[in-house]
Amino acid sequence: MSRPSVHGPGADTASGPHGTTARGPRGGAPGRRAVLGLGAGAALASVPVGAPSASARPAGARGFDPRPGAPGVGDPLFPTLGNGGYQVDHYDLTFDFTPVTYDLTGTIRISAHATQDLSSFNLDTDGHTIDAVTVNGRRAAWALSEGQSGQELTVTPAAPLHNGAGFTTQIRYHGNGKAPRSGLSGWVFGADGGFACAAQSSRADTFFPCNDTPSDKATWTFHISAPEGYVATANGRLTHKTRRADDRTVWHFALAERMATELCGIAVVRGTYLYGASHRGLPLRHVVPLGEEDAYAPVVARTADHLAWLEAKFGPYPFSLYGLHIYGGYTDALENQTLTLMGTNWFKPDAQGHPAWENTMVHELTHQWWGDSVTPKDWQQAWLNEGPATYYAALYGEEHGWSSMAATMEKTYRGLDAVRAKDGPPGLPNALGGTNIYDGGALVLYALRLRVGGPAFDRIMLNWPRLHRDSNVTSEDFIRHAVATGRDASLDPFLRAWLFAPANPPMPGHPEWSATA
Repeated sequence: MSRPSVHGPGADTASGPHGTTARGPRGGAPGRRAVLGLGAGAALASVPVGAPSASARPAGARGFDPRPGAPGVGDPLFPTLGNGGYQVDHYDLTFDFTPVTYDLTGTIRISAHATQDLSSFNLDTDGHTIDAVTVNGRRAAWALSEGQSGQELTVTPAAPLHNGAGFTTQIRYHGNGKAPRSGLSGWVFGADGGFACAAQSSRADTFFPCNDTPSDKATWTFHISAPEGYVATANGRLTHKTRRADDRTVWHFALAERMATELCGIAVVRGTYLYGASHRGLPLRHVVPLGEEDAYAPVVARTADHLAWLEAKFGPYPFSLYGLHIYGGYTDALENQTLTLMGTNWFKPDAQGHPAWENTMVHELTHQWWGDSVTPKDWQQAWLNEGPATYYAALYGEEHGWSSMAATMEKTYRGLDAVRAKDGPPGLPNALGGTNIYDGGALVLYALRLRVGGPAFDRIMLNWPRLHRDSNVTSEDFIRHAVATGRDASLDPFLRAWLFAPANPPMPGHPEWSATA
């Protein structure tokens, strides 16, 4: 997610952070530009989906002790987010949305496996009317109750589930995008009568029942209907489209790589798909406002150069395609997996005439490695998302002559002690969206680079996404990684001080830097 920070001059004029407090739970050289085309076609590809095989023990087996799954996973910031007792393997979402009225109907089919003997289990939901729930094709009992950031849907299967057994839950529901929610909503509305999804950090449950925690990543398929004049979007590849008897088109998407719920990117908008490729042939697809294709084609074409620049630093892009969704109903920027969401308000030159929106594009693209592919285990590890994204956006601006990294970092250093005291240090924030995890996280990396030198720092940052691809991580994992890669045990206390101490340690090479009183 993006916020006013070290994105470079001008980028911070667009917006503040998306849901910063009350979530309750939130160098390669430039080459040729990708050639873009207008149209609605897409590569036809299907993704086989299968949950890990798991056999249930027979009824009456010794040791069978079914109990309710926990109503939360114990996230340090949002304890009741997510649910215990199972892991999700795959989500299959059918979603019908009517523009202007904002009415919706949905069916979510969740393939999972039990991690304990289960008498019941919970899902996160908020603002939906539940119509029917089944588990393994049999009608299940269910109940709604209030949670910390939304509602808890407790499902009681007709028969208890054995530890290790695979099972499928299907929930039919309906509602309205503008209906009141117990927590904050992830719905974003535009003047076109459509919507886009900005679910980070705890708002996916306002679109569908789910296990809404970053620690439970799954593969996905989507079937999103749109009436004439609208297009649908979702994460992953558009595999095909089908026409229904009611003249609505269903857009079918598949995401083969696992994704956390907070990175969902569904939308129904008046838009146009633009297609292209990166310099090494990665498919690119973007969605821009209908009628504004000529204005945004040069903007999205810059993505190919951004990808080349970041792949030189982190290795190959971790997913099978990428793109931007530019939407007038949104004012922030959000790293939805494979399809970054950005508001139209970003795309203005800074005071010096620089295209500083590119810094924000690089920030969100960095997240595809740092946050999307390699995902924090819980929200207190959020600096692992925002620190690298902020650091490399600032580096991009410096390399293009738009800003000074050292000047930016010195300013951050002078103010960070006060931020540590109020919001917590970068590695132990007491809320999301603060300067500590963005600028402060970037400052940790800046200090690490000064401490180990450029080549060692580059190896640390290059190897991390490769070694931890498609996984969940913590600050402790990063500390161990830096020590092992740098072959320097003294990096352990060094990083602990920068991440967890109540005051800034001395900045390597800059003894003159001090905190502002």
